This record gives sequence, structure tokens and C-alpha cells, in this order.
Amino acid sequence: MFQYRQVLVRLRAGDSVRELARSGLMGRDKLATLRSVAQQRGWLDCQAPLPDDQTIAAAIGPPQRASSTVSSVQPHRQVVQRWFEAGVQGRAIHAALKREHGYGGSYSSVVRMLHQLRDQTPADVTVRLSFAPGEAAQVDFGAGPILMHPQGIPRRTWAFVMTLCHSRHQYVEFVWDQSSATWLGCHRRAFEWFCAVPARVIIDNAKCAIVKACRHDPLVQRAYAECAEGYGFKIDACAPHDPQKKGIVESGVKYLKSNFLPTRSFRDLGDLNAQARAWVMTEAGTRVHGTTRERPLVLFESERALLQPLPAVAPDLGTWHRVVLHRDCHVVHDRALYSAPFTLVGKTLWLRATDSVVALYEDYRHLYTHARAQRPGERKTLPDHLPPHARAYFERDRNWCAVQAQAVGPHCADLVSRLLGDRVAERLRAAQGVLSFAKRYGNTRLEAACQRALAHGSAHYRTVKTILASGADQQILEQPQTPAAYARARFTRSAADLFAADPTTVH
Repeated sequence: MFQYRQVLVRLRAGDSVRELARSGLMGRDKLATLRSVAQQRGWLDCQAPLPDDQTIAAAIGPPQRASSTVSSVQPHRQVVQRWFEAGVQGRAIHAALKREHGYGGSYSSVVRMLHQLRDQTPADVTVRLSFAPGEAAQVDFGAGPILMHPQGIPRRTWAFVMTLCHSRHQYVEFVWDQSSATWLGCHRRAFEWFCAVPARVIIDNAKCAIVKACRHDPLVQRAYAECAEGYGFKIDACAPHDPQKKGIVESGVKYLKSNFLPTRSFRDLGDLNAQARAWVMTEAGTRVHGTTRERPLVLFESERALLQPLPAVAPDLGTWHRVVLHRDCHVVHDRALYSAPFTLVGKTLWLRATDSVVALYEDYRHLYTHARAQRPGERKTLPDHLPPHARAYFERDRNWCAVQAQAVGPHCADLVSRLLGDRVAERLRAAQGVLSFAKRYGNTRLEAACQRALAHGSAHYRTVKTILASGADQQILEQPQTPAAYARARFTRSAADLFAADPTTVH
């Protein structure tokens, strides 16, 4: 309309169509049409006011584009539109038309059809979210550099980033994984970094935080819910496939990747995190932010007072896991084993693990709390969790046998000591069997039986059993008389006699 009004002004001033066409304002054909319309409506009269834009537009009408040909893609318009809405690329659409519909036109025709469809599609409209001081923080993970893991293999690191939505001040920490325990620990250190807690934490639907993603009713991880309750913030999970709701932290992650990582080298994870903290305070925090046009650290000083204070006692953060009690009366967590009552073998229990302890629950009933194992394969066993026969087996060890035998009598203690001192065979069960006779026969008879067995030089379980079964322990013990013929071994010669003999003599 501005162009039309300029042409009308110059026509009223006496300029010719040729002069106007030469100036480049408008083509000669369009100028001739406009002059004809202006003469008919009296717009060239210098005494009359210029018409407004609406009047000119109504008189001229919308531009008519001549179309002498029909697109070769027009017969397949519905198919192309369906593929276009599904996000199929133009090259793939052109190939599919040739393959499935015998299309012989050019790729340019397909492109022109896609442009028409794109122009007819409603524009994606969005608005920028604004946040009051202390209202919210956004959290996200981003891929970090590959470093040498303490296990001696190169591994990918991950950048945990928490950004305050008002001031854009950040907390950055690089970690080895995105587990629930790491997620909770990073939250604790982020709040301690800010020395405050935001009212709301906006997150995506990562498995370490959200069990089931849902637009209206997401299911939050039990451990993360306890963290939010302990620190006093609300969890705000973005709707599925809508990451723009946390665009502030995503921009912060991109800024971290483009500004911090490319120009630096790192020895290990500790060095990486030390450099990241220095970068946040000296570069990222002191720059003029592209959106707020303020320095994040300056805005944070005014926002700090409006954030929630840290709790007086830091909450005990723990991760929850569903575990099965195996037949050995132990559950497995992080490659360590923890006992639970044998009556629950085969059932699914809840395990809550913190840095120092591991607690077991049956639904909401607390069973027992173990100290956290310090190495893989370590067992934490409470004897009361084992079945009675197992407890008895483990309780009747060598020390138990020695104490019980001493209570029976000196001869029993001597016999048990000989059994346990065997240098060839393990005879713990024999010692336990001897001591078990005390329940049936009493300590007195068992002591007498052990004395008789020792007197005959037969410190064996079967000897004691035979003596008690036959009642020999109740008879008078007589010292065994060894015949004189057996007092010294037969057919023996002294060493002197052996070597003094004539070597040629054959015996």
C-alpha cells in the first residue's frame, strides 16, 4: 500500500508512467492499471484527499497470479499431504511416488507442492515464559567429555546443570552416570551451592526422577519425592515431548558445551569440576545474559533473599529399590548381600539405600537396617534372620565345642580337643556328635564314656557311641594289661646290630 500511495502522489504531481517505471517503483503494466483506476475514481485530483489504504486495496483487488499449467503432483496431493504431515522428507516423497505410483515428474514439482502445503499449515505460535525471583529452577543433563574412569577405561561424563530461572545463575557438576543416587546427590550439592532452595524445580521425564511420564499426572520416583519433601520444593515435570518448557536450562547446557568445553583440557573428573566451578563464577556468571541483559551474579544477589532457606538438618537422601529375598535369606543390592528374615524367602521387598545404611521393608513395615557394605561381594548377615537349623549349624563352631566339652568334664574336653586337632581330616561334626550325647545320656555318662575311650586310645565318635549304647561306661574301668610279648615290637634289631652284620651274609 505504501508503494501504491507513492505512485499516486507522483501521478498527481504530473509524472508520467514511463518516468515512474524508470524509477523502479512499479512495472508499466501495473502503473497503467493503477492510473486508469485513479482517473475513474478521481484520485488524481490534487484538490481531493488521497484515499486510505483500505480504499486502494478494495479498488485494486488481490494480485492475480496467472496459472497456465496444473502441477504434475496434483493427482497425488492427498498422498503427499499425508507424508508431509508425518514428517517425511521431500527426496523420500519423490522416490516413493516414483516407486509406488509411477510418478514421472521432477523433484522440483514435489518441492513446490511441499511449499504450498507448508504455507497452508498454521504457524507454530509460542510465548516466552517469565519467572519471579526465587520461583523456579530448571534442571537437565548434558553430554560431557570422555575421561579416564578410575577403573582404567575411558567413559563418557555427564553435565548436571541447575539454572535459576530468574537470575540465570547456574550450578554445574560433571558426573559418571545419571542414576537416582547421582541425581539426588547433585540436587543436594546444588542447593548448598546456592545456599538456598527454589520453590519449584522444573525437570524433564528422566527415569532417575519420573517413573511414568504423563501430561496431567506423572508418577514421581519415591526417592525424589522424599528429597522434595525434605528440602521443601515442588517437582514440576514437563509434559512428554515438550522440552521447551525448560528451555532456560537447555540454553544453559548449550552455552556450557559451546563456551566452556571446546577450549579446555582436563586431567580427571576432579579437575573438570574445579574448572567448571571457576568458569561459572568468573565467566558465565559475570557475562551480560542475552535474554535478561543483566549479569547473572548481580541478579542472583537480589534473588537470594527470596529463595527458601536450607533446612536446619539436611534430609537423609536414599534411593528405593524393589528386591527379591533369595533362598539364602539375602537380597542383592549394588553387588553386595544383605540378610532378611527367612520367613519372607521368595517375596519382593523394598530396599532403601543411603551412603551409610541399607534398610529393608516389607511394604511399609521396617524389617532391619544394615550398615552399607564397603566392597562388592560383602555379606551383611544377622544370625536371627537365618532358619533355626542354620543358626544352630553356624553357632556350633570350634569355640562352642570347646566350651561345651569343658562343661562336661576334663576327659570330654580332652577327647574333643583331639578330634578338633586332627591334622588330616576336619572332624568338627564328630565333635558336635559327641557333645550331642549329653542330651540323651547326661554329662556324667558322657564323661565316663570319653574316659574309657581315651583309656583304650580310641578317641573317635563311634567308640563313644558304642560305649554309651552298650552301657560299658557304667562298668568299672580297669587299666588295660598289655602282654609282655607285645610290650616290644617283634623281629626288630638295633641299628648297631644291623650295620655290624656281614654284608655278604644273606638272612
